[in-house]
Amino acid sequence: MDFLTSFRVSASGLAANRKRMDVISSNIANAHSTRTPEGGPYRKKEVVFGAEPAHGSFSDMLEGKLDENVQEVNAISVESSTKPPILKYEPGHPDANKDGYVAYPDINIMEEMTNMIAASRGYEANITALNTAKSMALKALEIGR
Repeated sequence: MDFLTSFRVSASGLAANRKRMDVISSNIANAHSTRTPEGGPYRKKEVVFGAEPAHGSFSDMLEGKLDENVQEVNAISVESSTKPPILKYEPGHPDANKDGYVAYPDINIMEEMTNMIAASRGYEANITALNTAKSMALKALEIGR
């Protein structure tokens, strides 16, 4: 794998983990949102990742039999949860139904924080890989001196 391919793979991992952190922070921020423009409580969102071959251009595809197993990660979509909301008895709440229950999103803050830490660690791992590839490229350039 050449240096530019390793940079592209690390960059795709950085972008995917950033998207995941954005979605997780949105979930945490809306953990108590009982009303949305679509109606009803906020729905937890999750990022769906997918892999695709790491080819930057047509010439890369022609050259790259050695790199055919190298893949980039992409955030394919952001899916809303299908879990039903949690009903809590709060008859004085403005969003309470006729029986006095309020529908809250089914979001576990501890689970979201764990997911945030995992996404942060993935981001850090991609930065480390990027920095390692960069230092190897610099060392390779020093050989010619």
